[in-house]
Amino acid sequence: MNAKFLKATTFVVAGLFASVAVAQDDAAAPEVPAGPTPQEVAAQNMNELLELVKQGRSRAAGENRAREQRFTQDKANQQSELNRAERERAAEERRSARLEKKFEDNELLIAAKQEQLKERLGSLAELFGHLTAASGDLASNIEVSLVSSEYPSRQGFLKDLIAKMSGTDQLPQIEEIERVWYEMLNEITQQGVVSRFTADVATPSGEIAQREVVRVGAFNIIDVNGNYLSYGNEKLAELPRQPGGGAVGSAAALADATSGLSQFGIDPTGPTGGSFLAAIIDTPNLEERWHQGGYVGYAITAVGIFAFLLAIVRVIMLTMTGAAVNSQLKSSEANANNPLGRVLLVSQENPNIDTETLELKMAEAVLRETPKLESGLTLLKIIAAVAPLMGLLGTVTGMIITFQAITIFGAGDPKAMAGGISSALITTVLGLLVAIPTVLLHTVVNGRAQKVIHILNEQATGIVAERAEAAGN
Repeated sequence: MNAKFLKATTFVVAGLFASVAVAQDDAAAPEVPAGPTPQEVAAQNMNELLELVKQGRSRAAGENRAREQRFTQDKANQQSELNRAERERAAEERRSARLEKKFEDNELLIAAKQEQLKERLGSLAELFGHLTAASGDLASNIEVSLVSSEYPSRQGFLKDLIAKMSGTDQLPQIEEIERVWYEMLNEITQQGVVSRFTADVATPSGEIAQREVVRVGAFNIIDVNGNYLSYGNEKLAELPRQPGGGAVGSAAALADATSGLSQFGIDPTGPTGGSFLAAIIDTPNLEERWHQGGYVGYAITAVGIFAFLLAIVRVIMLTMTGAAVNSQLKSSEANANNPLGRVLLVSQENPNIDTETLELKMAEAVLRETPKLESGLTLLKIIAAVAPLMGLLGTVTGMIITFQAITIFGAGDPKAMAGGISSALITTVLGLLVAIPTVLLHTVVNGRAQKVIHILNEQATGIVAERAEAAGN
């Protein structure tokens, strides 16, 4: 019984010591030498247990007194800090009042000085206003002018001058006003000057290369290779696509010229390259327009190439056949290497047959040669008739696609709608480009074939007539 009681009491004492330890940690008290923990000291009897409890209470009381002393000290310190903060606040309030008074006095002084400045300026205020407006307009023109690619520093001067005149504490100097006048005259003069200088040029791949460039007034600027350049954001850049029609060649000739007159195409519609030049560059070339025809355009092209090759082959063969027939007309011996010779061989191989039979055999020989001579004519005629129909098919399908796009996105952009209609009409143009030459080629081939056939009929008829005449005599 006593052992159980001692054990339970020991647990209670351990709990008391643990509570004291937690309280010490929470108060962040300074460490003091601690005696053995309840786990290290085991009471052997009731007297020793009472002594342990007494020691624990004594220690807890001492720690409580030390904690109370610290609380009292902290309270005194808080009061002193509060007093100091109140003194600082009062000092700052007095300082704020002084600054507010000084600010009000400065506002009155500034208003008086501004009024004094206005009175002293007099009519000069209007002059400076016009000067500011003129400088602003000149800066706007210079910013996009090709002349600035050669003289970039003047933009900074005008911006600084405008900022200076926008304030109220500084006035422009006579030299600055004269320089504005000089920059105006320089801009006008440079518009009629062809100048050569070195500048950094951005290539279409994004690289920066230093090149020798030629500026043609304020209209266009090119490099020594004849490539047209554009100017924007104070930088020169090579156009990703150069204009055609020999423009690059004439530009290169101008870049190589040292004196005299040179033919060169300029764009007077804009200082940064011009809208007309941009329209020319954006105009699709023949290859791009051909690709706009799509699969129908490709099919028309294939049919046209086939018709052209077929017609060329037939013209060559009929030309050779006509030459052989002409040679046969001059020869007295029939040769089987040409249609006329083969027809004449029929007469020579049948010298004793009657006239009617010979006429039939000669007609048979001519009919045998006719399909060979007229070979390809029917196909050329069909292609000439089908090519426009294929072009019409491509146009109709292209218009359907265009109207579907209008239904989805609306007709708010006439340029896009016109571009779609233009692409749709490409197939019609391709069809006509195939049909018209095919008709002409068919006429040429047919004419050559009919010429040879006419000679065959004429000779066959003449032989029959001679045989009939001989039989009559």
